[in-house]
Amino acid sequence: MDRRTLLKASLALSALGMTPAAFSARAGSKAPGEGVDIALDDQAQSFSHDWLKRHAREMARSAYQDRTEKLPETLASLDPHHYSNISYDQNHALWSDDADADVQVQFFHVGMHFNQPVRMYSVNDGQAREIHFKPDLFNYQGSGVDTSQLKGQDLGFAGFRVSRSPNFSALANVVAFLGASYFRAIDKNDQFGLSARGLAIDTAMPPDKGSEEFPAFTHFWFEHPDPNRAQLTVYALLDSPSTTGAYRFDIDCQSDRVVMAVDTHVYPRKPIKRLGISPMTSMFLTGSSQQSSRDTVVEQVHDSDRLSMWLDDGEWISRPLYNPKHLQYNAFKAGSPQGFGLVQDDHEFEHYRDTVNWYSNRPSLWCEPTSDWGEGSIVLVELPTMGETVDNIVAFWQPEKPVKAGDDLHYAYRLYWSPRPPFKPSLSQVDKTFSGIGGSRPGWIPGEHPPETWAKRFAVDFRGEPLASMAPDTQIQAEISVSEGRTEVVSIGKLGPLDQWRVQFDWYPASDSTEPVTMRLYLKQGEQTLTETWLYQWVPPQPEDRNWERHDR
Repeated sequence: MDRRTLLKASLALSALGMTPAAFSARAGSKAPGEGVDIALDDQAQSFSHDWLKRHAREMARSAYQDRTEKLPETLASLDPHHYSNISYDQNHALWSDDADADVQVQFFHVGMHFNQPVRMYSVNDGQAREIHFKPDLFNYQGSGVDTSQLKGQDLGFAGFRVSRSPNFSALANVVAFLGASYFRAIDKNDQFGLSARGLAIDTAMPPDKGSEEFPAFTHFWFEHPDPNRAQLTVYALLDSPSTTGAYRFDIDCQSDRVVMAVDTHVYPRKPIKRLGISPMTSMFLTGSSQQSSRDTVVEQVHDSDRLSMWLDDGEWISRPLYNPKHLQYNAFKAGSPQGFGLVQDDHEFEHYRDTVNWYSNRPSLWCEPTSDWGEGSIVLVELPTMGETVDNIVAFWQPEKPVKAGDDLHYAYRLYWSPRPPFKPSLSQVDKTFSGIGGSRPGWIPGEHPPETWAKRFAVDFRGEPLASMAPDTQIQAEISVSEGRTEVVSIGKLGPLDQWRVQFDWYPASDSTEPVTMRLYLKQGEQTLTETWLYQWVPPQPEDRNWERHDR
């Protein structure tokens, strides 16, 4: 399942209640500070956030219209390589003629599977004018596109990207919105990684309960930025068979991270079984806990290595990600959480040794709710994958209250794209998870004839205070629980050179079941909790594979 290529229909122009004549391209008509030679419409219309919310609410009262357009053959037949050779001409960027603008906007071309026209608007003083497509805005060298097939057509755009000063080139891109409601941003490491989405609908539903729906951002409005500030405000209209939505993004392109304040209004057309708020999509192929899961020359391959959760009761949970053999769906009761995110915790190049994709530089994404979300759960979906180009991890918050047609739902939150989340517990944190051959008996030496009873061994390392400064002989207790089977041979010790502590235990099955086993672990001293909670899910191998010759992954 390559989620970045799954797009749903886009909204046609008539859905905005405007006549076709209002959208005819009139190149060269522009307001000061909007861009050089950008094709702006002569006719402006009033625009405001309140208007967008009213319009989305009214749309939800009507049936959804699929207005996906058939692209010219030269665009529809593009492969990824040739599509990527189409580039927007920086000289035509939005706000390129404004010397005081610290951000500029460039647009993605339609083509390949990006076959929905996304409409773009420039907003000045509450007046919006459409930015029209024309071939002169793009460079086609190396793409193989026959530009003669594009003349006279207002194809719209596929999405947009934001670049910042001083050079505004593609190398300075900090934010990109492309495909359905997907968007991404970078941090100080200048590396794109995982994606966010505007909304998730029916993700990972059982086959007999329906398929996933991918709402799409169909229109964007760009407010002229304040001078000499790398900030901008973008509004978006979302549409799908099940819902509409009105979004406001206040995007702060800081020097070391990108912070987005998101205001979301959702208007369902019909009941939604599984609504995902602030969805995040990432990739996990192999990591420290699954070193033998895939045959790769790179030691770790992932955009994110854990789901971190800060629950409403103050508990911090670290859930290492897993590349399962079959789809895994987990929901963690979270109320209105204080925060959650898919985290790339390990940024040590030595642990990856990857100079091609630089997974060591991938950003983390943290969601901080800024309104009362009510009761709900944080959902984690893990899908099997054999390759690093497929997103197989999804996380989102799901409201407990059923979503009905005619609802008016509001969620406000802040997204942080940074190396690590902006918040962390005042407790020791999970550092690494390892697993391997378990089982022990007095006098057994690994490598010799193994014990008769098969077991799986887990080791969890914790870093930071208060553990780091504790003496190696400090009396510490491990609170371990498992949903199935039993744990034995528990040991706790300090990894002296690292100032970390390791908890190690063996898990023994109680039956032939291959149902996922949930494990929880934290350290304490008396009644004092010392660490965040390590939460893990592991699937036991088939009974015939529970032997030392066919040790599972």
